[in-house]
Amino acid sequence: MQYFLKKYIPILEVLIGYNLSKLKADLIAGSTVGVVLIPQGMAYAVIAGLPPIYGLYAGLIPLFVYPLFGTSRHISIGPVAIDMLILAAGLGFLAGGDPSEKITFAILIAVMTGTFQILMGLMKLGFVFNLFSRPVISGFTIAAPIIIIASQMGTLLNIEIQNSQYIHVILIDLWHQIGNIHFPSLGLSVFFVLFLVLTRRYYAKLPESVILVTVTIIVVSFISISQWGIAQVGAIPVGLPEFALPAFDTEAIREIAPNAFTLALIQFMTVASLSKSFARKHGYTVNPNQELMAVGASNIAGSLFQSLPISSSFSRSAIAEQAGAQTSLNNIFAGLLILFTLLFLTPLFEILPKPLLGAIIVVSVSNLVDVKELRFLINTKRRDALVAFITFISVLAIGIQEGIIIGLVSSVLALLMKMSKPTVAELGLMPETRDFKNKERFSEVKTIPGVLILRVDAPFSFVNAEFFKNYILEKSMNGSEAPKYVIIDGTTIGDMDVSAMDSLLMIIETLNKQGIELYISGLIGPVRDVIRKSDISTFVKSNRFFNTVHEGVRAALKKLDKKDGGSRLSDYDKICA
Repeated sequence: MQYFLKKYIPILEVLIGYNLSKLKADLIAGSTVGVVLIPQGMAYAVIAGLPPIYGLYAGLIPLFVYPLFGTSRHISIGPVAIDMLILAAGLGFLAGGDPSEKITFAILIAVMTGTFQILMGLMKLGFVFNLFSRPVISGFTIAAPIIIIASQMGTLLNIEIQNSQYIHVILIDLWHQIGNIHFPSLGLSVFFVLFLVLTRRYYAKLPESVILVTVTIIVVSFISISQWGIAQVGAIPVGLPEFALPAFDTEAIREIAPNAFTLALIQFMTVASLSKSFARKHGYTVNPNQELMAVGASNIAGSLFQSLPISSSFSRSAIAEQAGAQTSLNNIFAGLLILFTLLFLTPLFEILPKPLLGAIIVVSVSNLVDVKELRFLINTKRRDALVAFITFISVLAIGIQEGIIIGLVSSVLALLMKMSKPTVAELGLMPETRDFKNKERFSEVKTIPGVLILRVDAPFSFVNAEFFKNYILEKSMNGSEAPKYVIIDGTTIGDMDVSAMDSLLMIIETLNKQGIELYISGLIGPVRDVIRKSDISTFVKSNRFFNTVHEGVRAALKKLDKKDGGSRLSDYDKICA
């Protein structure tokens, strides 16, 4: 029972070893994160087209729930810019421009996102994270900040622009409104962006957004900026969010399910990658399925108190680590600061100029545009770079959810294309060894007269069965130079299906008619089991399986010498010596 509780409620394990030193470290880290979360949370709610107060609500209850079930010591929970963009895409489709409906649907999406995550965690579906290949993630995370930045042009320039996930819609609106730019807002926006960028560059350890918000509140308290037509945040409710069950509606649930499922996967992707990164760096382990449960529970509990969907933040998690966080309890201390703000400080934020929130968003997400990652993919693997580019263009041109799906499909298609025409290497003997290497990569290898040795660098399946058959037959039956024995190095064949078995049988029968014998070496146990249970019983009985290529070559040379009295085997042994 004790093991069960510690496994599924990790905070019990945390509390057992908790001491004053850890408390002090978590208090400092949590307070630092909380100070940053206040302006960030308000700004991120704006991305979703919702009142800023809901960003603070999202930084309250979830921060108290995650430490109960989470296994990471460093990740910071709360609203995240990319999640808000995905949320905005769903809300724009469902609620249009109705603010009250947007809030209702946003809370419903939060509870459904959490439900999907809980179900995935219970079913041990943490492996679903693997669906999101690195190129898909890269393409999405490069495109998303561009959309977010474009969506803030209306706030920064004080003009009417649709809150859309489609970059072309935003740019068209921007072009039509170019003559209505409010220059006082533009000037203030430029100042805010420059302040944040320069402070981050030259004084990286300072909380630049907190300093800017504090200074702005002081200045605006004495100077009325409304006289210049600069928009302000306006009335913010004082007090805690009320408890309320989400308004469940069958039709609405059906419509928001794709958006919620996309969020569930994207959030898990973020949490899994971040938590594993910190765990590796600090020498502890995290449980992906438990993280799914923790984030899911946080989303569900938060939705009961009007929270938007939450996840782990790259920037705030890094701040927590740099500030010395020791356990997940640092989230609770950040939550306490949000609690205090909601109870007593929200009136201070009402006078903030809206361009300030827009500037915080723009500077925060600009770091996510990782051009180095795209350059790395291009230099390393062009196929992966193409998948990233397809995802990038699709997210920008077609939409976030559709773009991610297209990215996933293109990633799978790229994998299938690779599997359908995998590398088949012709091997030769490395002198003075028993090793066989690719002839194209190692010029010093020696060919074995009368023996063709091939290595298949992929699972043998229906995807590539026809390719393998044609390749092997073409290489084996080339007129006067046709070998008498073909040896397949099967050490890299991790699997074999029924279609591959049919092709293998055809290869054996065709080669037998030409007087060529096929040997297979180095197959792993599961593949050998598949072959033994197949229709190739005559092949199995003929003793053509070998543990190594070396053994297969010696058996083939021995038979050749027996036929014509040659000395191939002894010559081969001399090369190996």
